Amino acid sequence: MAVYQIPVLSSLGKRELAADLPQEVNPHLLWEVVRWQLAKRRRGTASTKTRGEVAYSSRKIYPQKHTGRARHGDIGAPIFVGGGTVFGPKPRDYSYTLPKKVRRAGLAMAVADRAKEGKLLLVEDFAGVNGKTKEFLAWAKAAGLDGSESVLLVAESELVRRAARNLPWVVTLAPQGLNVYDILRTERLVMDLKAWETFQERLGGKE
Repeated sequence: MAVYQIPVLSSLGKRELAADLPQEVNPHLLWEVVRWQLAKRRRGTASTKTRGEVAYSSRKIYPQKHTGRARHGDIGAPIFVGGGTVFGPKPRDYSYTLPKKVRRAGLAMAVADRAKEGKLLLVEDFAGVNGKTKEFLAWAKAAGLDGSESVLLVAESELVRRAARNLPWVVTLAPQGLNVYDILRTERLVMDLKAWETFQERLGGKE
């Protein structure tokens, strides 16, 4: 573990908070966690019809013998155009289990990576933000966020999330929704202190 000095922004100015986070980032472990997340999100609704499910008669299309042609049964056989599919996809659940220890380590590494790059900002209060996009834009400009980088905003206040969610460069989450995939697909991570507290609890095994 390493001690990171993370900037904390409030209406009174900036200060720093010391936090213990992993020093080394394991790319393969992060890949494992992202793969697990995306597998859980797959709908798994792809479905094809077998020869018993296609809308054709099961009548034998012509006699077995004396036609000089190959032997065939019903026209819904897979060999015919429009017939059933052999071994096609059926609805399934793509999710699988991943140890909690690995998930916690991945989340800690993702946050540590943003802290190491200087892309992590903690916010004590979103002064003047009460649900309006223009209010959030004014706050973001004062905080040095101008939209040139994508931002993951993790905030407890629904008003703050509502004010930011219409901006194309902001992804908003509640504190409980902080995850590796969204951290890695955005360039900056902005969290309020409640989100930081929830993150610390998750690292302590209270999820």
